[in-house]
Amino acid sequence: MNDARQNFISTPLDTLLAANQAISPEDKVMTLFQCCVAEVPAYRQFVESHGINPAGISSYPVFQELPLMTKANYMLAYPLPERCFGGSLNGSDRVAVSSGSTGQPTFWPRSATYELDVAVRFEQVFHDSFRAQERSTLAVVCFALGNWVGGMFTASCCWQLAQKGYPMLVATPGNNKAEIFRVVRELSPYFEQTVLLGYPPFVKDVIDAGAAEGIDWGSHKPKLVFAGEVFSEEWRSLVGQRIGSTSPCFDSASLYGTADGGVLGNETPFSIAIRRWLANHPDAARQLFGESRLPTLVQYDPTSRFFETHNDTLVVSAENSVPLVRYHIADNGGLVSYGGIWAFLNEWGVNSCADLGLDKDYQPRNLPFVFVFGRADFTVSYYGANIYPENVTVGLEQQAIMAWVTGKFVLETQENSDGGKLLHIAVELLPGIEPDEIIAPVIADSIRTQLLRLNSEFANYIPHERQMPKISLIPFADPGYFPPGVKHRYTRKQP
Repeated sequence: MNDARQNFISTPLDTLLAANQAISPEDKVMTLFQCCVAEVPAYRQFVESHGINPAGISSYPVFQELPLMTKANYMLAYPLPERCFGGSLNGSDRVAVSSGSTGQPTFWPRSATYELDVAVRFEQVFHDSFRAQERSTLAVVCFALGNWVGGMFTASCCWQLAQKGYPMLVATPGNNKAEIFRVVRELSPYFEQTVLLGYPPFVKDVIDAGAAEGIDWGSHKPKLVFAGEVFSEEWRSLVGQRIGSTSPCFDSASLYGTADGGVLGNETPFSIAIRRWLANHPDAARQLFGESRLPTLVQYDPTSRFFETHNDTLVVSAENSVPLVRYHIADNGGLVSYGGIWAFLNEWGVNSCADLGLDKDYQPRNLPFVFVFGRADFTVSYYGANIYPENVTVGLEQQAIMAWVTGKFVLETQENSDGGKLLHIAVELLPGIEPDEIIAPVIADSIRTQLLRLNSEFANYIPHERQMPKISLIPFADPGYFPPGVKHRYTRKQP
């Protein structure tokens, strides 16, 4: 067993995180830079191609002036082995492939040693939220298995926790619902809790379809781990109700992860409580995040994944088989320190965890926050107002409406017969639900209500008579709007 793995296996989570807090994140990222210049041929060439003498990068302020890595100028510009430590793939023992949604798919080799940093993020969720160190746990991996990063990475990190001594059994049915149900029926009764790990829409599908097939989710004390999409707090509450959850801040957690960087941060009970408070205080959310939509809000360890911002987008540095030094991941978002989040909350009259609905003696971890909106090009402009899919989602995720719809939609602007603009939303119906004349007006009114509540531009820019969206009810898996088997896009831009 190598030293890094022995340290992870034998060291309690509190001790691991405390040891990291004793390290200067700036010093550690400077050390990473120096190692990459010395040991990664592509990075040395990349720096020198910009006319930079690596010896001159002797302080963190100078480090911040280094050029940003991107997929185009670095990952696709240099051969894969040259982007690895030692200029070789020999140090790697596994590989993942990015989805290629923005272009050419990219291979990301890694090793079990570098995976341990990510396993700590999983440990935070299982330890702090689910108390899996005390409860026998069945972890059911519902991410797709294969070359994609989610399934195999998740399974591997859960195996690491089991080997650390957590009383955990890891099942890997992948995104096969029939296999998931078989695992739950046969194995869940032997465990004190069952954790489903997967993409949010798919996990919801599993819960709904399982209930329809007679699975009593509440009897299995389910917990949920999500990754890959931003969702609303209304959605979290809705899904929680369907599994019998009574503690939304402790019964689910979302991970912020990428194929290139692994898991970069994780929701905590504290970050969820803050986000749920912000969902009910949209003016405060706009002040904190600068936009009329609610991002994913997670805490992160800056000695594991070092974040910076560039023009309201995120930049990360991390030690991997393909190390990242100021890598521009192009997600829109920002950073808030632990002290900064408390200063903001105090300004709005929140002075304790109890004010956020947590137990009065709950002790949050002193870790900074990163918030993530996703890509900026998924908005629609309507009368000068930016309409975000996240705002529309809240309107659809009301209790009565979710009995009719899947939650998927396509947002676009159209011209009406007199040449004026209208906001059009194509909404996917659940299987077996037929279009009904009462459904569309109820959905339109709900979406308008939430847009007025959450989006100040919508409320102030758009004439009252143009605020009601036009709703089209689309059958399940319609190939024109909701083709199966491809990643769904929530907006459609007019040519």
